[in-house]
Amino acid sequence: MIQIKMRIQKDDTVAVVVDIQERLLPHIFHWEQTLQNCLKLIDGLQVLSVPMIVTQQYTKGLGNTDPSIVNKITGFSHIEKTTFSCCGESAFKEKISSLGKKYIILCGIETHVCVMQTCIDLLEEGYIPFVVEDCVSSRKPNDKEIAIERMRQEGARITTLESILFELTQISGTETFKLISKIVK
Repeated sequence: MIQIKMRIQKDDTVAVVVDIQERLLPHIFHWEQTLQNCLKLIDGLQVLSVPMIVTQQYTKGLGNTDPSIVNKITGFSHIEKTTFSCCGESAFKEKISSLGKKYIILCGIETHVCVMQTCIDLLEEGYIPFVVEDCVSSRKPNDKEIAIERMRQEGARITTLESILFELTQISGTETFKLISKIVK
């Protein structure tokens, strides 16, 4: 039996930015704060050299990924999907499999639809998802709250932006630590 560490390990991690799109984002509860938190998370993950996968749900209807995210991610590209779960898209499954990581950081919208279904499918596939609670949201706060609880019950790890970045950083006093500290302040 493989022993799985409870703490996330930077070298065995990939992040998934789920459907933060122009036409959907303004309808999301506390969308400005959610977006700012996601941008900080992306900054920190880039400092830590954690690879990222970005998805777009039905671009024709929901628009492109928010420009602030497009401009933030070095070498931006996205995976188009029409299934709610990212795992329902073969290009996503191929990409995540090719990276060979077991820890998956999830951020994006909507918590109770695409994020939750992706999280549950990742668990079923044997991955260990970490849902960054302050980097996900839904149109209705109750939908987010119930989805977070459901993902926790299914076995996902629930964390926060600052917590996940410092957990990945592991050591204080380094140049990486200083950069991460500036990002989370």
